[in-house]
Amino acid sequence: MTRPEAKGWCPGAYRPMMSGDGLVVRVRPEFARLDRDQALGLCAAAKTFGSGVIDLTSRANLQIRGVSEAQHTPLLQELEALGLLNDDPELESRRNILMPPLWEKGDDSYRIASDLMARLGDLPALPAKVGYAVDAGPSPVMQQNSADFRIERDTEGGLILRGDGANAGRSVTVDTAVDAIVEMADWFVATGGTANRRMAAHLSHRALPAEWQTHAPALAAARLVPAATPVGTVFGVAFGQIDATALDYLLRATKAEGLRVTPWRLFLLENASGETTEGFITDADDPLLRADACPGAPLCTAASVETRSIARQLAQHIKGPLHISGCAKGCARPRKCRTTLVGRNGKFDLVRDGLPWDEPLLTGLAPDTLPHSIGDH
Repeated sequence: MTRPEAKGWCPGAYRPMMSGDGLVVRVRPEFARLDRDQALGLCAAAKTFGSGVIDLTSRANLQIRGVSEAQHTPLLQELEALGLLNDDPELESRRNILMPPLWEKGDDSYRIASDLMARLGDLPALPAKVGYAVDAGPSPVMQQNSADFRIERDTEGGLILRGDGANAGRSVTVDTAVDAIVEMADWFVATGGTANRRMAAHLSHRALPAEWQTHAPALAAARLVPAATPVGTVFGVAFGQIDATALDYLLRATKAEGLRVTPWRLFLLENASGETTEGFITDADDPLLRADACPGAPLCTAASVETRSIARQLAQHIKGPLHISGCAKGCARPRKCRTTLVGRNGKFDLVRDGLPWDEPLLTGLAPDTLPHSIGDH
């Protein structure tokens, strides 16, 4: 089976997306970071102009939910005042850049990302969901996250540019990395990649030049978990849904100097101190960290089922990763999962070790029969 047609663009600040609870306005923080004042200001904006709910997305962005059309322009003005909005809508939409959460100012990831942000205008017109992973730490940490152009370490410790879907990459340096990205982007467009929309899909039809596939990527580093790090303390967010009031309180209680977002439903508070507060995940073994669930009904008009309440119930009983999807598009986890429940006409279909749009093992499961219906399969 093939994936159902998803929207061809992601919500942005200038171009929000209408959902069941109002407009969804996406904020793309530079270097995946907000300073303390920006983070507190974003919490206030979410409460003033939206529903008070902030999404932490799988692309390490933040989304203010529940914004009315009348409040959209005042929200943009507030985001601009906070320094969270590029004044060029076209460049703002292109700033889909993942960063390793433990980057330090002046390191390779920081320098390459700085160069890339300064040169977004040099890139050709690309499909809206195309993104970049500037993953130049000691070992890659974002190989499983959505990105079409990947800067990462090779097996010998050098830097490479690797097209998503390719097994190997091209040797680059800090100074030549963005030149190579622009060259690969031009190749992508010239060879018909726009029709395929994403790099991995394009490379299933057209091979990169052989000289761009000479260096194997290094093995991935261990995944980040809630814990103290040299940069700050990591917290988890169930399903990526943040209560703005709770986040405001946590920022103040820990005296955090900044907030870094990740694509794993985790955020990092720089130099946090003091006791933590309720509302966020601090246990690396919490089963909710293994569960993905989209907003579901009624927040998403494509969904016919509630998702997150069911995910909370099942996460305690299901071994391994769990994905509850409101429909077959699988927005929260468009990858294979041990246990996937897909909403359809108010009930669920069960997919084992597959994608949300794969052939289900069981169909028509009523929500109130879970987890009994899936426990023995």
